[in-house]
Amino acid sequence: MAYDVEKPDEQWRAELTPAEYAVLRKAGTEPAFVGEYTDTKAAGVYSCRACGAELFRSGTKFESHCGWPSFYDPKDSDAVELIADTSHGMVRTEVRCARCGSHLGHVFEGEGYPTPTDQRYCINSISLRLEPEEA
Repeated sequence: MAYDVEKPDEQWRAELTPAEYAVLRKAGTEPAFVGEYTDTKAAGVYSCRACGAELFRSGTKFESHCGWPSFYDPKDSDAVELIADTSHGMVRTEVRCARCGSHLGHVFEGEGYPTPTDQRYCINSISLRLEPEEA
C-alpha cells in the first residue's frame, strides 16, 4: 500500500530509536505496564511517533488494565488502518497509522468494556506521542 509518508528503511532506522523502530516498523510489542502512556490521564491528542499524524484523543482513552494504553475510538476513522493479523498463531486485527503504515498495536471487540464502541484499541506507548492540551 502507498502511504503519504514513505521513507527508505535506512531513514526510519536513523530517525527512530532502536526500540521505536522495532515496534513501529517491525510490528513488535513493548513489554506490558512499562509504557510512558499506560496510566497517563493528561488531556490532549496522541499522535504517531513516526510521522506526527493525529490518531487518538485523550477523551477516548480508558483504563483497561491490560498493560498498554487503551482507546475506544480513533480520532478520525481514516487516521488508522486495520489489517488482518494471523501471526503468532492468533487471529487479531492490527492497527497501523494510515499516514505512514507504522504499527501501533491491535484492536479487540466484544470484551465487555463499558465503552460506546465495545472496542479496545490496545496501542503501544512507544508508537505514540502525547500533545497536551493548552491549559
